[in-house]
Amino acid sequence: MLTVRWMWAFLDTVEGHAEASEAFWRSVTRTEVSPRRGEQGEFATLLPERGDAWVKVQRALEAGGVHLDLDVDQPLPEAAAEAIRLGATEVARHDDVIVLQSPGGFTFCLTSWATTGSPTTQIRDGEPDLLDQVCLDVPSDLYAAELDFWERLTGWPRRAGALPEFTSLTRPDGIPVRLLFQQLGEPTGPVEGHLDFACHDREASRAAHVSAGASVVSEHEFWTVLRDPVGRIYCLTHRLP
Repeated sequence: MLTVRWMWAFLDTVEGHAEASEAFWRSVTRTEVSPRRGEQGEFATLLPERGDAWVKVQRALEAGGVHLDLDVDQPLPEAAAEAIRLGATEVARHDDVIVLQSPGGFTFCLTSWATTGSPTTQIRDGEPDLLDQVCLDVPSDLYAAELDFWERLTGWPRRAGALPEFTSLTRPDGIPVRLLFQQLGEPTGPVEGHLDFACHDREASRAAHVSAGASVVSEHEFWTVLRDPVGRIYCLTHRLP
């Protein structure tokens, strides 16, 4: 088990579409983009007006999507060894980050809590909606193993969702990103992730997101599926921020 002190939702976008993606996500999260960093200026953070940031963006050479960064207390080699023992696969290792994949192929990174500036506060009061959840979309044959891996990795207990195909992990107080797992109808395939917003007024949030450039994919009783301007799927949910 790792001691996760902060969790980052990371938006990965192919370089040619990154400017449009960042403009959209800055708009719908009501944030500003930080100064860029990295050897090619590929990384930036979405900075809220108040509180600490928990969403980052990356300009990638290929393959966009969503991944997680876990800030941990343990030395990174020790944390990676524990993740690998539980079933993860190492993808890349650098001085300040170790890139891994879960048993089902979902990418996540381990980063050191000591180097992050110690973020501690996510502001929820006064926000019409809040990007606060990463949902892992898991093929049915992989679901049990993937959920077991994340529960053991984080030490967060699982909780059954309102619908049988959903399970969440109960995050500790102070962690900004909630983890939800959706069992898909397809038996096999890679585990992928999407972002979810909690909304005070889902219709009002939908209108604001469409005005910013999103398109509506489908409506459901408890959530609305949207597509951002570069094709990334995400959801607005009925949960309160």
